[in-house]
Amino acid sequence: RLAFEKEMLGLYVSEHPLSGYEVALRRNCDLGVSELADVEDGMQHTIGGVISNLQKKWTRKGDLMAVLDLEDLSGSVEVMVFPRTMTEHGHKLDEDAIVLVRGRLDGRREGVPKFLCHEVEVVEMGDLPSSRPVRVRLPIEQVSESTVDELKALLAAHPGDAEVYLHLGDRQVLRLPADYCVNPSGGLVGELRVLLGAEAVVVG
Repeated sequence: RLAFEKEMLGLYVSEHPLSGYEVALRRNCDLGVSELADVEDGMQHTIGGVISNLQKKWTRKGDLMAVLDLEDLSGSVEVMVFPRTMTEHGHKLDEDAIVLVRGRLDGRREGVPKFLCHEVEVVEMGDLPSSRPVRVRLPIEQVSESTVDELKALLAAHPGDAEVYLHLGDRQVLRLPADYCVNPSGGLVGELRVLLGAEAVVVG
């Protein structure tokens, strides 16, 4: 059943710093992190996400550089910031900062794809419009293929920017794929409550 839920509905996640902002952030990027696996080396791209595992290092020549992970809701990639870029943009690099990174993919280094940073722009969350997520509560025993099909049809009929989180029982939370982001107005909440019960839907 868990495999069925994951295949049909999305990914298991906990709350993420980008929750509610992912769609707005993505408008400033031309790729999500997970899409880097499908692009050619050397092509210029802009990606966005949260900085983690930030390490600042000195090169043999005594210049400062940095290595970090950039994570969005689809995945993470190692980003390398070489000294020339570090001189201009290094002060913008902080653990848990939300940034846009412009650069190119280099998949030749040690066989592990890395993103080579040319420019960094800090994103202030207050500058991004936030869409409060829609939370749908569904007891695990009610999960069936027919219920999933009806739920997907309802969500697809109300496209928008708000992410949808499905709470299965007390512990499991699934974030539905971006294809199922919704506009919670326009009757969606009422239709979901008719389908799943009066207490099943919360916005925010």
